[in-house]
Amino acid sequence: MNGHTALPEWDLLKAIELGNRDAFAVLYDRHASLLFGIGCTLLRDVSDAEDLVHDVFLGLPRALKTFEGRGPFEGWLKRTATRTALMKLRQARTRRAALRRLALAAQRTVPPPAVEDRVDIEAALLRLRPGQRDVFILRIVQGFNTRETADLLGVRIGTVRIRLLRARRALRTMLME
Repeated sequence: MNGHTALPEWDLLKAIELGNRDAFAVLYDRHASLLFGIGCTLLRDVSDAEDLVHDVFLGLPRALKTFEGRGPFEGWLKRTATRTALMKLRQARTRRAALRRLALAAQRTVPPPAVEDRVDIEAALLRLRPGQRDVFILRIVQGFNTRETADLLGVRIGTVRIRLLRARRALRTMLME
């Protein structure tokens, strides 16, 4: 990896297009933890998050052909990872299995108060309608703006706003119970 660690991303991307494995490794080192965090947040499972990182980087050389450089590479990579994660979530078996694992984990032990609040929030998130939950996680947890969230979910901006409003109301009601 001699000298590649200090290269700007644009130069790394060019080197990857030329088949440079060292440049690919540097790019992986820079962004794998970010993608893993997105995977953990959206997929709710460490092994699924690891698979997401693997899938995104495995398809990266081919996907780079769609990167036009109009915005930051990291933003494009986050959107790519989020789209990949959402595709995984759309598979009914994966969604049901993840919900069962979270429900079982929440029932196993009585957590201390600080963790208990988090479990309440996670349980409330799981009770939201899938569209509302996806919008809430993308906008509030992951920090995507309304336009990016709409693009990632393939819905209109107004739909994102309505789902977020309804998600906030529902969460407020659930957490007050």
